[in-house]
Amino acid sequence: MNVCVSPYRGRFAPSPTGPLHFGSLVAAVGSYLEARRRGGAWLVRIEDIDTPRNAPGAADTILRTLEGFGFRWDGEVTFQSRRTDAYRAAFERLRRDGLVFPCACSRREIADSALAPDGSRRYPGTCRGGLPAGRRGRAWRLRVEDGPVRFRDRLQGEVTEDVAHAVGDFVLLRADGVFAYQLAVVVDDAAQGITEVVRGADLLDSTPRQIYLQRLLGVATPAYCHLPAAVNARGEKLSKQTRARALDASRPQPALAAALAFLGQRPPADLGEAELDALWQWALEHWDMERVPHRRSAAAPAGFA
Repeated sequence: MNVCVSPYRGRFAPSPTGPLHFGSLVAAVGSYLEARRRGGAWLVRIEDIDTPRNAPGAADTILRTLEGFGFRWDGEVTFQSRRTDAYRAAFERLRRDGLVFPCACSRREIADSALAPDGSRRYPGTCRGGLPAGRRGRAWRLRVEDGPVRFRDRLQGEVTEDVAHAVGDFVLLRADGVFAYQLAVVVDDAAQGITEVVRGADLLDSTPRQIYLQRLLGVATPAYCHLPAAVNARGEKLSKQTRARALDASRPQPALAAALAFLGQRPPADLGEAELDALWQWALEHWDMERVPHRRSAAAPAGFA
């Protein structure tokens, strides 16, 4: 397997569907501190490829919030909405190789299919052998062959998935003309030379698909480290849909100290009252990925869900 090596390059890649919340902060803190402790670069990418879900002004709000919390990224911010030519080039390469096919199925038509690990519906292969008579292709799917994808996640351990069995042929180009997240993130991680992806464990189930695509496109596979996802009292991942509380950039210290504690770093009780520079100095000096809990989710602290 073609695996990335140093120098270390990490990234934080939020989607601008709303303001940052505590779960976003956990991913940002973990990826930022790991990159800095490894003497590497930390990049910011706005994953706004899914344009119908983007909230007006959310990208600018996210960047201002990061600045207010004291994050400092390397280079220019990348916006997926400006990189459609790169995604199209990757898609066309796969199409030339006969690895994608048009699909006429609507969501309603596959609603009774089995569930994939991430909760989506497993594609039953309806159009894999050709479009049904009288039907036109709506989306384009990747032709996925049987065989396990294996990788070791730094926190979640050994992961094995037969993508064909678990997910089926997955969408690369949607019916509305938008390139799918799975393709965009693979192309971007390769273009930016990302050596390790540190993100929330809510995205762990996407990783086998991304590794499968990396192999087809002949690009390097980063290391992966999936942090515990922050959930509310009902066990739901913090998100705009679950009305997660937006971060307050005017007083970032309490949330930062809470994120460090969530990540098992044992900050002093008064760190949330320290000056912002002093808080970051403590975090950089004491960061240890080995202390992060090896679990897929944990409850967000009171007041941050």
